[in-house]
Order: sequence, then structure tokens, then C-alpha cells
Amino acid sequence: MTAANGPVRLIGRWASLSEKERQAVLERGLDQIFDPGLRAQITDLIEDVRENGDAALVRALERFDGCHVRPADLRVSEAEMAKAHGVVPEGLVAALRDGIDHVRRFNEQLMARGDWEFESEPGLVVGEKVTPIESAGLFVPSGKGSFPSVLVQVGTPAVVAGVPKIAVVVPPLPGSAGEVDPAVLVVASELGIRDVFRSNGPAGVAALAFGTETVPKVRKVVGPGSPAVTCAQVEVQRYGTATTMLLGPSESLVIADESADARLLAADLLNEAEHGPDSQSLLVTPSEGLLGTVQGEVASQLARLPEPRRSYAAAALGKNGGAILVETLSEAAEVANSYAPEHLQIAVRDPDDLLARLVNAGEILVGQWTPFAAANFLIGCPASLPTSGFAKVNGGITAEAFRKRTAVARANQTALARMREPVTTLARHEGFPAHEAAVEIRFA
Repeated sequence: MTAANGPVRLIGRWASLSEKERQAVLERGLDQIFDPGLRAQITDLIEDVRENGDAALVRALERFDGCHVRPADLRVSEAEMAKAHGVVPEGLVAALRDGIDHVRRFNEQLMARGDWEFESEPGLVVGEKVTPIESAGLFVPSGKGSFPSVLVQVGTPAVVAGVPKIAVVVPPLPGSAGEVDPAVLVVASELGIRDVFRSNGPAGVAALAFGTETVPKVRKVVGPGSPAVTCAQVEVQRYGTATTMLLGPSESLVIADESADARLLAADLLNEAEHGPDSQSLLVTPSEGLLGTVQGEVASQLARLPEPRRSYAAAALGKNGGAILVETLSEAAEVANSYAPEHLQIAVRDPDDLLARLVNAGEILVGQWTPFAAANFLIGCPASLPTSGFAKVNGGITAEAFRKRTAVARANQTALARMREPVTTLARHEGFPAHEAAVEIRFA
């Protein structure tokens, strides 16, 4: 196949794209999340939950998830939690424990960077006290399948961080009478999380933000989801609930040169592409020959995917994503840094040189022995990552997302005497006489 002939849409040469065409590639996902119609619908739903609590959650489950649940059954019972271990196959339980172990060890390394202080000048000691946030709400999606790995990825860091109150919201399994995925319940049990609630996604986010008769109010809500779930997380911030921007539809970018194995490259492009109809996968390469070979490999592997994953992947590599040709790997790095992907893999002859040029990505996976699949499930690095370009300012969900840093300072008389003149000078300049007096009174 030629570079332009196949399931991977050829977007064009980056140097030849107009500014409008470039922006169409870079500004993905936000139109869906901030669609006025969706925002209006989510705002109404949030207000219903804020005003009516459990009754609104029951209504949302019936309307959007097609199942009737009594308010008393919104909380997943201890009996359901216990039963889950008997339902989930032993191999899956072992895999989930393996994932928890890797994520736990990664985050324990972060936790080692705790309180700190140093003497910045004689008599003045400054530093930080690091403590967990008081409560967290974790959203685990369910609409397109079973995703216990999401709870591994967001729940383990919260537990390692020491958050005293953790609540999980998960929509019922599609087509069920309200049953929650038992694999998700196994993860909750393994992590010691007892507060798990069945709820419609956006309504559940609102319940965590405001609290209901059954669902506790929390200070921060995190977890990936549909545009509606992401929109709900954005909207509840107006009421004082913190969240992480943004964990929206899955997206990936692979930079590859002629040294890459096209068969593996196609497999990795399809990896993130199969997540959903709003996913996006991009290949950035200086090699037209490689792209032509990849077209054939993607076509062959895509045909073997079952529905609906095949349609999802076709959209992610077709109308949503595709391939961009560049002149050099330096230009490829510029494209990746502008795009700021959730997932980034580099499959090039000299990865270290390229790695040094990359600054905006949720994760960077080096080499074709580090596939997205391993990172999604087991490696231990964060896999709940910022999308829609927010990797330019945010990282993934780790223990740091559930901790806060409080500055601590301790000065003696000698240190304050040294600082006396510049402090009072600034106080006078900015028109704060009480500031000046608070220092001067100590030397009167």
C-alpha cells in the first residue's frame, strides 16, 4: 500500500498544513466536552442531585442506564463485595494484584519525598509539610466494558497517599438490573475500600461533589470517563469540588522512523484506538515507506478485531486521527509537544536523543518492548492521564494528586532583624501600614 492508501488517514505533511488544519489536529475533544447542549443537560442533572440527593440518583439510573435501583441499594453491600472474589477467575484476580503491586511501588517512591526543610539564611528555616487530602471520590467507567484496571490506577495512589475517606462510584453493568462489575469490587476489596456506590456516571460525580443521603461528600473527584462524565467533573468545580483536568476520551501518538517494526507499530496504534468511537490515534513519521507498510499491517490486524472495537479503532485512525509526515525527528518532537498526547510511544533508532526533546505528554514509553498495553495495566506508572492537550500543564494520577503541601517557616529574632528593612519597605510601597507596624512593634 502507499502512504495515503489504507485505514490510517494521511493528514498530510506537517510543514505543508495550514494553521487551521494544524489546529484541527491539536484541538481535539474539547468541542464534545464543552458542547452547550451537553453542558445544559449536565447542569440540570447536577442541580437535580444537589437538590434531591438519592432520589435524583435513582432517576438518573432509570433514565440513562435503564435499571431501577432502590435508594437503599445505591451502596454496594458487604455481601456483594464478598461474593465478587468467588465470581472473578483466579487468573484475573492475580493480574489485578500484580497491577496493584506495581502501582503501589511506584507511588511509594513518590511518598518518600515527604516533609522537607532547609535554612535559607541564618535563623530562617523554611519547608513544606505534606499531608493527604481529607477525602476523595473515584469514578470508574462501565459503559463500554469492564474496567477494573481504572480503579487499580486511581485507587492505589489514593490509598498509598493515606486519604482517610475514599468513595468509589461505578455505573452498573450495561443491560443488568443494577449489578456492579465484580472485578471492580475485587480491586476495591484488595485496596481496603468499602464505600462503593452504583450510579449513573455524571449523576455519581455530582453525588460525590454534594453528598446525598447515601453517598458521602468528598473534596476531590477523579477518574476517566465519557465527555458527559468529564463535563460533570468540570462543572462541579464551580461548587468547590476539585478535580483533575481532563481525563477524557483516550488518545495516543507514536513517533516512529524506518527502524520500527511495522507489525508492532500497527498493533500499538490499534491498542489505544479500540477504546471508543471518540478515541484518537496518531502516527508521526518521517518515512513514507514505513507508513505504507503500516497501512497494510493495520488493515490486516483491524480486520481481526471484533465489533464494536473494530469500528472504534477505524474511527480513531480514520476521521479522528491518522498519520502526519515530518521531515525530521526534531520536527516530530515539535508536533508531539504541540499535541501533548495522553499516551506517547517512541519507536526510533536513537530514542534517547528524541526523548530529550519531548516535554509535553502524559506518559512516554521508550521502544517497542514498552507497549501501551503494558503501561495501561501493569507497569505502575500512572495510566489515568490528562487528555485534550492538558498534558502541557498536568501529569497523571499519582499519590501526589491526593496530597497537599503546606508551607512551614520558622524565623528567630536575628533573621527577622535582617529582613526588617525590606519587609517594611515593601509594606510602605504597597500601602499596608499594619504590615509595617507588625514588624516594627517587635523592635520597639
